[in-house]
Amino acid sequence: MLLWALILVVPVFGQLQNPDWRTQVRKCAETHDWESAFRILEEEYARAPQDLEVWAWQARVLAWSGRATQAETKYLEILNVDQKDPDIWEGLASVYLREGRASDALRALDTAVRLDPTRSDLRSARARGLLAMGNRAEARSEFQRALTLDPSSAEARTGLHSLHAEPKHAVRFGQDNDIFNFAGSNHDEWVSLASEWTAKWATSVAGDFYQRGGVGAGKFLSSVTRKDSKWGAATIGGGVGHDVAVIPKSELFLDLDHGVKTSETTFVRGLEIVYSQHWYWYQSSRILTLSGTTILYLPRDWTLSLGSTGARSAFPGTGVEWRPSGITRLGFPLGGRGEKRLSGNIWFAVGTEDFAQVDQIGRFASQTYGGGMRYQLSRRQDLTGFVSYQKRTQDRNDFASGLSYAVHF
Repeated sequence: MLLWALILVVPVFGQLQNPDWRTQVRKCAETHDWESAFRILEEEYARAPQDLEVWAWQARVLAWSGRATQAETKYLEILNVDQKDPDIWEGLASVYLREGRASDALRALDTAVRLDPTRSDLRSARARGLLAMGNRAEARSEFQRALTLDPSSAEARTGLHSLHAEPKHAVRFGQDNDIFNFAGSNHDEWVSLASEWTAKWATSVAGDFYQRGGVGAGKFLSSVTRKDSKWGAATIGGGVGHDVAVIPKSELFLDLDHGVKTSETTFVRGLEIVYSQHWYWYQSSRILTLSGTTILYLPRDWTLSLGSTGARSAFPGTGVEWRPSGITRLGFPLGGRGEKRLSGNIWFAVGTEDFAQVDQIGRFASQTYGGGMRYQLSRRQDLTGFVSYQKRTQDRNDFASGLSYAVHF
């Protein structure tokens, strides 16, 4: 009897000690041990090369590990054999969304929902695809269908909550100060209104009011932004001012912004590149700046940005001159609880960086050290501030500070 008991128990004990390959792969994925996950899948593929479930797990792990192109290829290989599995279509859609191909993702999700219209998770996935396309109304309806199919779905409930009364506009009030050791102080009060009308269109208007040595000046700026999930965002804008020879009489600017999401497992999680051209027309000079900025998105919400600017200045009676400048900025979180979030940044810059006032134009070199904070009071309010110290040639310096408050509605 003892012998028979051992014969019956040992296989069961072995199964408990050696979980199947799916469980092993999932555990490896949870710890980001991609090398072990791929090794297990290679062993299963060698054992059953025609098993589409193994192929599907290979595609999932490729996607989870940030290898979007290889994951897409694997999913398409599966669909060449079998197009009846909605999970494969959903997996392919998730890859397309990571690549910024929202329209392709939505087509794949449409197919997944047609294959099984009763699955709440597929409805929620399709709602996310609709959001990526900017279709908030239909996304809300799809989240509601998902919640009807499964009232306990946290994904559908969270999706609906995110669509309720999401702020589209932000009005911000700010005040900046420059204290010089070689001239009187400058002060600047400003107000801006930024609006996200749709997922593709945004506008901004702002008014600045300057005081310098008892003289008042002001300007009005406006811009419009067109966004696209594939190529990024383009902004064009301009401004006019009551200059009194201390600020530009008119301005024109163009910004191009393109971002790339790399992987959630690498050191650089994403990359954003911004190119800007800005024309300033003063009473006695003309300035053109060409700027490029690279922003690296790092783990734990850290960011590192590197920027450079070439400024072309032309004064009456003198030749045209180009002068370079550069800035490095490090952003980092400082803590938070609930909706409240505190973040900070520090930066270092060389050269003349700000051409909004005439005292930033000229033949001088400078080094600027600065830092700032942003306090997210709630989803609808935030407070920002900064301080900086600029050391110029001829023993001149500028201590600057600023504070702004925004309401989102």
